[in-house]
Amino acid sequence: MENPEDEPYARWRDLPSWLLTQTANHAHRLVTDGFSAVDARGYHFRVLATLDESGPASQATLGRRSGIHVSEMVATINELAERELVERAPDPADRRRNVISLTAAGERQLRRLEKQLAERQDELLAPLSAAERERFAALLTKLLEHHDRRAGEAS
Repeated sequence: MENPEDEPYARWRDLPSWLLTQTANHAHRLVTDGFSAVDARGYHFRVLATLDESGPASQATLGRRSGIHVSEMVATINELAERELVERAPDPADRRRNVISLTAAGERQLRRLEKQLAERQDELLAPLSAAERERFAALLTKLLEHHDRRAGEAS
């Protein structure tokens, strides 16, 4: 039998911040494992999905749209270009910069990533019904929007 003294103290275990952190850790591990299964990272998904949704863009624009910092964007684009998932071409309007576009191979990789992501979402949310999943996502969105607004006001 387990020692009751080894059990986490309920006062902090029931705190929403602790619960969110622990769940986020599980979510991160699941998604990372899923992307690794198809030789990818989260930044790869974000870049490919952004290109698929918004079309070709400069690296700077792509960074803003995907929320990836410029210091990470260069390495991410290099990785994707080496695998021929994206293509760099000089911007006809400004030859000093490149336009990044999605290739056919990039579209196929994006579909594999979306499949992995859907499977990992199902695994993470397995104990919840469809209605509970929808409500949970709505509540998380409300929290995130509130804190994003507050962060924007502070800066």
